[in-house]
Amino acid sequence: MNLRETKYEADNQTGVNHEGPDANNPVKRLTAHSIIGDRVENPQGDNLGKIDDLMVNLQTGVIEYVVLESGTFLGMGGKLFAIPFRELRLNAAKEVFVLHRDKEYLSEAPGFDKDHWPDTNDHSYFDRITAYYDRTPIPMVPL
Repeated sequence: MNLRETKYEADNQTGVNHEGPDANNPVKRLTAHSIIGDRVENPQGDNLGKIDDLMVNLQTGVIEYVVLESGTFLGMGGKLFAIPFRELRLNAAKEVFVLHRDKEYLSEAPGFDKDHWPDTNDHSYFDRITAYYDRTPIPMVPL
């Protein structure tokens, strides 16, 4: 067992986390609380918004979509987008999620406002979302 594994084992037994630049690397799991509020940007570093919520499939236990809040200024305005979770990659060094789409692609995506959420049990709504992102596949390369 190497030193790093020893630290993780001690953390698990004591409930006290070690600290430092590599405290949670490589990142394999995150709490929902730590994901909600995270910034999302494209590979060019443009801010696309922040993660407002997560949509979990209760049959599979998989996070299917993140709800991205985009275009707000001081908490006002903006739009919400359901983004397939598989579209995002974590950049742990910058502590952001990366969506390999430009701002224009996102602005044309199906969205909704905070006061008028779609029926989250409506399969046709999520089928349209998935089809929108599937129409232009992107390379899924690790960051």
